Amino acid sequence: MSQFWSPGVRELTPYVPGEQPADQVIKLNTNENPYAPAPGVGKVLRDYATSHLRLYPDPASTALCQALAKTYEVPDDSVFVGNGSDEILAFAFQAFFRHGAPLDVPDITYSFYPVYARLYDIELRQHPLNAQWEVDLDALASAGDRSGIVFANPNAPTGHAHTLAALETLLRRVTDRVVLVDEAYVDFGAESAAPLTERYPNLLVIGTFSKSRSLAGIRLGYAIGSPELIEGLEHIKDSFNSYPVDRLAERAGIAALEDTEHFHACRDSVIATRERTRTRLEALGFHVLPSEANFLFAKHATLDGGQLFAGLRKRGILVRHFDKAGLSNFLRISIGTDDEMDTLIETLEVLCG
Repeated sequence: MSQFWSPGVRELTPYVPGEQPADQVIKLNTNENPYAPAPGVGKVLRDYATSHLRLYPDPASTALCQALAKTYEVPDDSVFVGNGSDEILAFAFQAFFRHGAPLDVPDITYSFYPVYARLYDIELRQHPLNAQWEVDLDALASAGDRSGIVFANPNAPTGHAHTLAALETLLRRVTDRVVLVDEAYVDFGAESAAPLTERYPNLLVIGTFSKSRSLAGIRLGYAIGSPELIEGLEHIKDSFNSYPVDRLAERAGIAALEDTEHFHACRDSVIATRERTRTRLEALGFHVLPSEANFLFAKHATLDGGQLFAGLRKRGILVRHFDKAGLSNFLRISIGTDDEMDTLIETLEVLCG
């Protein structure tokens, strides 16, 4: 620990990303899409004039915001884009949740939320999932004085998603603070809450191009909300980095949005493979939580999750293992290609004996 660090840095426990190995392995640990981006993205990369890179990008990413507004059928001034959804989450924590009251979150969810809370000195009030491993929206709505509410829908790492009707019930009850819905995985079977943003000015929906658009390597995220919320994000952005989205990323994002046929084909393939893999895992003795994401959260009836994780890793298959109370027997398994999932199942058949 450096003597030059500030006290605040010394107290942080950073987010731990999934392993990114240099060796050739079957990588089912970071919820990346197993399929290539839309062909139009490749054309953008091949044809882009490098002379344009001498110029700064549009600080407002106007063309990309307009493309997102068209995709989600919302006004142009209801869209914000950033360098990945994690950056936008960081902006939102700074912009909306520093009210001196607790921020309400599920106790099992995306592990970056506690990191941001600690970074920005925001008190967290964590609520257990219900008996079905679902985010307890009633508990979130029933909490007392708050600075806001944050949860992922579908939730990570569990995979369950609430309906729009359930989200709207929450929004009718919570009107005084921002409700942030993180929709990183929404395209794999859930409903986006973006249409609700025009009726509920305190709703902020955050999404990403990393999962269903196959652009994890380009770093693009977006937010949809009332113009007041978008302006708050812009205040933070312009106080931190006025140019978070580069010229090439903006063009690639637009190309990905325009190819709806490719998007639907890849999404449908992931969903079909997920359900087929669920059935095969259950036949091996796994309990698999219902998932509307591009991953499955599963634990074996008798075998230790840590040992299964290690056994898979030794054989060149990476999954995610959370070594913490209540989760240590679970594996989070990203959905890969059919061939990759076949290899996973064949390897588990050996490990499960």
